[in-house]
Amino acid sequence: MKQIFLLFALTAWGLVACSQVDYTNDSLRVANAEWRVDSLDGFTLKRYHFGEGELFCSAQHLFVIEIPKDSPRRLAFAFDSVLTEVSTLAERRQAFAAVNGSFFDMTFGNPICYLRIDGTKLGENTPGRDDSINRKYYQYATLALNSGRPALLVPDSNRLSEEQMQERNLMTAGPMLLREGAMVPQRDDRSFVTKRHNRTALGVRPDGTTLLVVADGRFKHKAEGLSLTELERVMSWLGCTEAINLDGGGSSTMYIKDSGVVNYPSDNNRHDHEGQRPVSNAILLL
Repeated sequence: MKQIFLLFALTAWGLVACSQVDYTNDSLRVANAEWRVDSLDGFTLKRYHFGEGELFCSAQHLFVIEIPKDSPRRLAFAFDSVLTEVSTLAERRQAFAAVNGSFFDMTFGNPICYLRIDGTKLGENTPGRDDSINRKYYQYATLALNSGRPALLVPDSNRLSEEQMQERNLMTAGPMLLREGAMVPQRDDRSFVTKRHNRTALGVRPDGTTLLVVADGRFKHKAEGLSLTELERVMSWLGCTEAINLDGGGSSTMYIKDSGVVNYPSDNNRHDHEGQRPVSNAILLL
């Protein structure tokens, strides 16, 4: 009887303790985590598993690629008209690393956000069902690559405004997570925002370091995933002042040359490295 009471008391305490998330302690856990660090060719791979209840009262598994401003490595976009795994897109270009890119139609394989590579338009912002003028919620941020260096742009509400941008390499996704060091307010009426999912994001620190971040999700007790507001906080705690949300869910994948997929993509519903979802596009590190 005492054991049953003790178990009940501990469970009740856990529920109370996790009803109010302490973001100060969470930020310290991210800052003080004993990250596994692999120093690679011009960049660093960091990873850490927060156990059940440790971050946002949940289990989380984070993977971070850090690319210093003076790195010889550069970013590039990859695309295929046929849905293709991130690892394959990376291997074709002999990339050092890669993450999945922007949103796409899982039936037809086409990008559903604007995509331009080397001056060629490959995808456009698809219109809403009842609104062909304004862009959709996940189309409100644009990543430009200038000589392989990222710049995050905020397009206006017209879904066609990227047509006027001069950059040769553009990828629209969104929403924007951080702007000039501040968290961007997110809608609270979309499950895409409020529910926890696998997430992929790109951020930039004030010193010019670029971060590619993947948070695993959809694995109860192992990797719960993040809401967009939680992702904002993580990107801020990692030192970014600018950050953009990319495609997530089963698409979230991080590939490292000679190691393969390092995170745990969820599309096969198993906690292993084999669950890649074929995607339309990716961000490569060359």
